[in-house]
Amino acid sequence: MTTILILAALFSLLLIRVPVAFALGGLGLALLLFGGFSPLMAPQAILSTLDGFILLAVPLFLLMSNILLKGGVGKDLFAAVHAWVGHWPGGLAVATIISCGIFAAISGSSVATAATIGTVAIPEMIERGYQKRFVYGLLAAGGTLGILIPPSIPMIVYGFVTEQSVISLFLAGIGPGLLLLTLFIVFSMIYARWFGGFEAVPAAGWETRFWSSLRALPSVLLAAYVIRVIYIGAATPTEAAAIGLAGALVITLAMRRLTWLSFREAIFDSMITTVAILMIVAGAKVFGKAITLYRIPQDISMFISQNFDTPLTFILVVSVVLLIMGLVFEALSMVLIMTPVLLPAALILGFDPIWFGVYMVVMVECALITPPVGLNLYVIQSVAKSKLSEVARGVLPFLGLMLFSVAILYFWPALALYIPFNF
Repeated sequence: MTTILILAALFSLLLIRVPVAFALGGLGLALLLFGGFSPLMAPQAILSTLDGFILLAVPLFLLMSNILLKGGVGKDLFAAVHAWVGHWPGGLAVATIISCGIFAAISGSSVATAATIGTVAIPEMIERGYQKRFVYGLLAAGGTLGILIPPSIPMIVYGFVTEQSVISLFLAGIGPGLLLLTLFIVFSMIYARWFGGFEAVPAAGWETRFWSSLRALPSVLLAAYVIRVIYIGAATPTEAAAIGLAGALVITLAMRRLTWLSFREAIFDSMITTVAILMIVAGAKVFGKAITLYRIPQDISMFISQNFDTPLTFILVVSVVLLIMGLVFEALSMVLIMTPVLLPAALILGFDPIWFGVYMVVMVECALITPPVGLNLYVIQSVAKSKLSEVARGVLPFLGLMLFSVAILYFWPALALYIPFNF
């Protein structure tokens, strides 16, 4: 009964539009006070959370992606990929998805990925006759690759909360990320074959391919280098993010695309996002501390393990719960709130914590494209200046593909675990 009342109070605060950070932190502080615990536990929990070295990677990766965004790197990536695959069936859609995957590996941010590639691809695809609903859904879903293909900010937060290796989580995200990328490409090509209605793009000449690839090469090499230094253990994710930031500055300044004004805008945008993320992390930590003292995670784990005693039923129930929560919570909040509650039960049922982290990230990807708080929907709506309902309808087939990838991940766990365990 206590658990139900606490969750009802949390949902009520969110429904009356209390910001997530204040809803979590305020409710957590109230629980500490009413439970007879010291209110000093709240600032202690916040300080211990924000003092983590690994969290420094968040603002660094965000600033790197914003600098690349302001420097027009997205245009270079899209032009290069389009030059190679634009003449395929549904070539523009395929180029869009591949560009999303590459920029995801650079930025680690779904919002930055959707905004950067969407700005370039949406006008081009609509001009060629693609259905607007398909275009909007493709970009909103393609942006979600930003939190699965490493580096990934939610994976950094999950590793911080669970004390799991962030490098192992990054490695585990490669297989599912490539799977989702492939599913989106195949669907786009099938869509092009069945529905058509758009103007085909002629194959680009070899000279065009060479020069467009050359312009995109620095950012691709930067992404590859950042990922490599993390995987070989030469740098921590935070140090690699700093290297990536320095590289982004060098690339955009060398190409004379970064002005002082755009640099200030990149810093300001990164600051806003970083503050929002860290406030949510702090609020979630206070809330997590309170519910732990009330033994709510232990009670929920016991309830789940007693009533859903097989891994399959557990995953089915948890997936439904996460989909419902995705209607209210944004991705990072879901990771911070649900991980301490669900992970103990998952460990009891024999799930690997690294695998479960990848599963959580895929499921919270769905939250990025489900209304009313799906951030990617609002990003695409803003870029395309369209109706939110049109964007939301467009993501439905891609949401189905994402859930299909969860099923593959469950029945084939080596998709996520082979690389980190054999690297």
